[in-house]
Amino acid sequence: MSYKVPRLADINARSKLFRHKKKLLIIGRCVEIEHPDILAQFPEEEYGVLSVCLEAEHVNIVGFKLAGILVRGNYEEVAVLTVDGSLHCTQLHWMVEETCRILGDRAPRRSHYVIYKGKLYRIGEDTVKTSRYLYKVNKLVSGQ
Repeated sequence: MSYKVPRLADINARSKLFRHKKKLLIIGRCVEIEHPDILAQFPEEEYGVLSVCLEAEHVNIVGFKLAGILVRGNYEEVAVLTVDGSLHCTQLHWMVEETCRILGDRAPRRSHYVIYKGKLYRIGEDTVKTSRYLYKVNKLVSGQ
């Protein structure tokens, strides 16, 4: 079995694979093989799909490339789909939020999804933002 979804870092910022799509889906690389049934819930007709493995690529390189893609296109949404609990994949969610923060008013809507025990869950932007701050997470967990 081999990967078919192109790597974000390897693709042209105006690739014909997604330039006419209104939505982008950034997936953790392993999702394609480990959870194809969940990936299929994001129709190729709607989403330009790109993969990232932050074990192999640095988050700053991927974020800079994503910023280039977003600023050159006209996207309504950028979504992220990862396996929950992966320390590398968690960074993808943070990276998309940070990239969109840098783009300001030019940033598209964001959607965050995780796969937990074989099921798909939508995660709010505020949850992603809060998860970057261990002090805030500690307060929530400890009930302070």
